[in-house]
Parts: sequence; C-alpha cells; structure tokens
Amino acid sequence: MLRIRLAVAAAAAALTAGVVVTVVAQQDTPTGVRPAAASVPQFDHVVLVMFENKKYSSINGSSSAPEFNALANQGAKFTQSFAITHPSQGNYVALFSGGPQGVVDDTCPANLGTKGNLGQQLIAAGRTFKGYSEAMPSDGYTGCSSGTYRRKHNSWVDFSNVPAASNVRFSTFPSDYSQLPTVAFVTPDMCNDMHDCSVGTGDTWLKKNLDAYAQWAKTHNSLLIITFDEDSGTSVNQIFTAFVGAHVKVGSYSESINHYTVLRTIEASYGLAALGNAASKSPILDTWQ
Repeated sequence: MLRIRLAVAAAAAALTAGVVVTVVAQQDTPTGVRPAAASVPQFDHVVLVMFENKKYSSINGSSSAPEFNALANQGAKFTQSFAITHPSQGNYVALFSGGPQGVVDDTCPANLGTKGNLGQQLIAAGRTFKGYSEAMPSDGYTGCSSGTYRRKHNSWVDFSNVPAASNVRFSTFPSDYSQLPTVAFVTPDMCNDMHDCSVGTGDTWLKKNLDAYAQWAKTHNSLLIITFDEDSGTSVNQIFTAFVGAHVKVGSYSESINHYTVLRTIEASYGLAALGNAASKSPILDTWQ
C-alpha cells in the first residue's frame, strides 16, 4: 500500500510539471506464498520411481533414509501426499490409469484390456513410454512372479494397449539419459522397494541407481518423481513424495495431493486429457519456476 501512495504522489508532482505519466499499482507478494506457474513445464524426460509400504514419517527426516531426504531437499517435498487404497496393486493401477479399475487386492493377473492409461496416451500423442522392472526375467514378461519380481507392482503390463516393447527390465535403463523415453516408470524389486527389506536398503538403491539421473535432470529439462504406493497399512495412507529436477522451486509444499494429482501433472506436461479420477484434480503448478 505504501508503494501505491508513493507512486500516486510522484505522479501528481509530475502532472504539475506537465509530464504525462502512467501509474502502475504494485502489490507485495505475501511472505511464504509461491506464485503458481501458468502451466506445467513440458519435460524432455520424466522418471517416476515407486517404493513400497512405508508411511511418510518412516522416511521424512529418518536417519535410515539420507538419500530420500537429500533429494527432497534439492527439490519439492510434499508434506501432505496420500495414496489411494490398500493393498499395493490398486495404487499402481490408479496412478497409471486414473482409477483402480476394479482392482481390490493383489490377485494376479489383473487383465485390464484397452482401458485408458498413461502409456497408451503418450504413445498415441507421438511420445514414448517404458516401464522398467527390476528382477523381471525378460523384456515383455507377463508372468506373475519370478525371483524378487512381482507383476502386481507393474501396472503397464495389465493393459493390452500398451505394447510389449514398453515392458522392459530395469537392467536396460540407459546410462545415457538422453536415450530415456518421454516418461519412464521404475519399479525396484521386492527387496529394494522396501517391501521385504529395510528403509536403508531402499535408500542405498535410490542413491546408486537414480541420484545421477536426478542431478542430470536439473540441467537437461527433465524430472525425477519419487513416491510410494501406500503407507504401512493405516487409514491415513500418507506417503513420501518429492519432485527433483529442472524448473523445480526448492521447498516444502503443504497442499494435499495424491496419486491422481501426480498423474494429472504428468498429463498436463504433455497436453494430455485427464484420465478418470485425475480429471477431478488440478495439476501441481506452484512448484515450478
């Protein structure tokens, strides 16, 4: 308000001198309020990695999860992020297609036919998608389990309109990140995703396998999304979610988001229509600079 009064006073003095001026009112941005971007940046690459069955407080600030916290501190950490359901499989399907599609348990296989999904959307729009599953025995594999691989954590194989070529082993994840597809989903195996092993095991895996991509993404118009399928089984279902990469404004964000919000944000980056329940969510805009 002080700026406006000073501007008006200056204008009055100028008019007295015969000078024509234009007064522009300025408002201070409230402390702690981040102005939202007009749109989600269009990233060259997005990599989303999903871990398993840990509540937010088991990761946030935990000495067992230094890499999770280090990456979150380099990007946007969401302090009110929630999964959709229990158990695991419905969350994977929901994030990929905008709804659990009738999946209420971990029964395998969940054959979901040609229902709309993010992979199919991207490919139809002339972009690319691959899902990378650790410990999957072969590219295009459709079996329910093999060693430490579980199909219930691989949502893209459930949809017949996602080509087999998009269902690949994590061992094929490129070291030249420019060769990544437009969007990649990554599923660690049953130990490294923390389902059967400790938080520390998953943290070590994250640092070894995706920290280098996160650092590269910052200067290559790309993004890493770190999230969890669900919490440890509570009714709250609060999970740890962070964005790290290009255009991200570093900080903690307290708006309530869930898997549908994340899906909607990825879709908005590429101008795709919102699928299912993602249509009721707005894309995340306040994290971008």
